[in-house]
Amino acid sequence: MEKKYLVLAYYKYVQVENPHHEVTIHKNFFKNSDAFGRIYISEEGINGQVSASEEVAKSYIDWMAGREIFCDIEFKIHEHREHTLHKMTIKYRKELVALKHKVDLNRNGEHVSPQQWQKMLESGEFVVLDVRNDYEWEIGHFENSEKPDCRYFRDFPDYADEFKKKYPEDAKIMMCCTGGIRCETFSALLKEHGYKKVYQLDGGILKYGLEVGTKHWKGKLFVFDQRLSVQVDNKTELPAISNCHVCEKSCDIYYNCVDSRCDRLFLCCDDCQRELKGLCSTECLQRAEGTIL
Repeated sequence: MEKKYLVLAYYKYVQVENPHHEVTIHKNFFKNSDAFGRIYISEEGINGQVSASEEVAKSYIDWMAGREIFCDIEFKIHEHREHTLHKMTIKYRKELVALKHKVDLNRNGEHVSPQQWQKMLESGEFVVLDVRNDYEWEIGHFENSEKPDCRYFRDFPDYADEFKKKYPEDAKIMMCCTGGIRCETFSALLKEHGYKKVYQLDGGILKYGLEVGTKHWKGKLFVFDQRLSVQVDNKTELPAISNCHVCEKSCDIYYNCVDSRCDRLFLCCDDCQRELKGLCSTECLQRAEGTIL
């Protein structure tokens, strides 16, 4: 029988009295197990991605459900034919989301279910704000969603200032991100800027895809593991909405430049990928072939 792997995405903002001890507990749980992941723990809570065999993944979910502070964590679960991560990182992180700006997380936006989100999209009454980075938005997003001019999440405080110049404080704002955690932080930031009608997609785009499907979604969903992108509902192949960064042909496959000195993330079609030998540009190709230093 073919082995099944599960990909777990989850987070929870909750007071963790001793996050360094929690790191140790997690490391002990996963020691010598068939699992890889990226798990960050702080005084604020936990944010994780885990790629594990079905047996280990279910054991972890059960273990977390039996612990008081994590018992109500919601796991977004995808099946995959192999591991999507290839090392296990479990460590302390001061901020679960690196906003570089302290916000009151008790003042975040109102959570709405994927089903309610769909109805709100169809009403046309809301500003739809996608708070992911620009390269995530490029390959897939909700119809009529606004793309912040931000390469990294730490750029969002400046973007919030620009947003306020564009939209009045009484604007109705729908906010989404991959799994929901960035909305917790950025919705609190918008509340700090005076906005009161702020709504966030509960469970993020991952949950929307699993529960609602592809309705009002275009393209693929960027993910932070070896896959780099997936179908939003984990099954339906939608037309590409992005283009090859080399020739501009329709394309939705991301690669990292194989030159370790560059390691640029770029969209590339099959033809350009073969021609450039996995590199992102003619400059990197020439450097790899020794024609430039």
